[in-house]
Amino acid sequence: MSAEEIMTELQSLGSESIKKILLKHGIKEPFFGVKVEYLKVIQKRVKVDYQLAKELYATGNADAMYLAGLIADDEKMTRDDLQTWVKQALSNNISEYTVPWVAAGSRYGYELAMEWIDNKEEHIAASGWATLSGLVSLKKDDELDIPALKALLARVAQAIHNAADRVRYQMNGFIIAVGAYVIPLTDDAVSTAYQVGTVTVDKNGTACKVPEAADYIMQINNKGLLGKKKKMIKC
Repeated sequence: MSAEEIMTELQSLGSESIKKILLKHGIKEPFFGVKVEYLKVIQKRVKVDYQLAKELYATGNADAMYLAGLIADDEKMTRDDLQTWVKQALSNNISEYTVPWVAAGSRYGYELAMEWIDNKEEHIAASGWATLSGLVSLKKDDELDIPALKALLARVAQAIHNAADRVRYQMNGFIIAVGAYVIPLTDDAVSTAYQVGTVTVDKNGTACKVPEAADYIMQINNKGLLGKKKKMIKC
């Protein structure tokens, strides 16, 4: 399929009611309002296509950009590709899901995440923290820099309440991810969560809530899932 054919199909699948919901969740125009389940149908047909993913992402349409992340060949993504994607990721679903998914599956995930978390642009910093969360959920503990992750937990404890909303949300997610997936740092993550306390984020009137990190990690522990790594994070 060509990018043009897919864009025509996406337009036909769009819904004004879905658009209204997504706008409240930080998705920015242009987009058609396509349900993720419909995007996954196209993903199954296309499977993986590096060039097509880049063409779809370049449209700037949030539906197409999300689909681009689903079909991207992460290992083929260059550093420049990822830098371009993160700069253009102005919608929350793209900056905090699509880009981190692809970055975490690439060769440059960790180094770019460490750059992005220092960026003054809220969406780029949020992408950085989300990428780090993705990496710890995928990589074995012996492939991770445990001391560096511990230092990042300390950084979160110090900076989270003064961070921008989306960065704050992803920092909280990072505490949870480290606690849930990195056994050597579970206790440190729980301690960080208690130190941080309740995290508040403006959710624009939606029913979404910021999870209490310590409680969330304990729930995972009670299910016997601590340290159980993911095979993939795209969804």
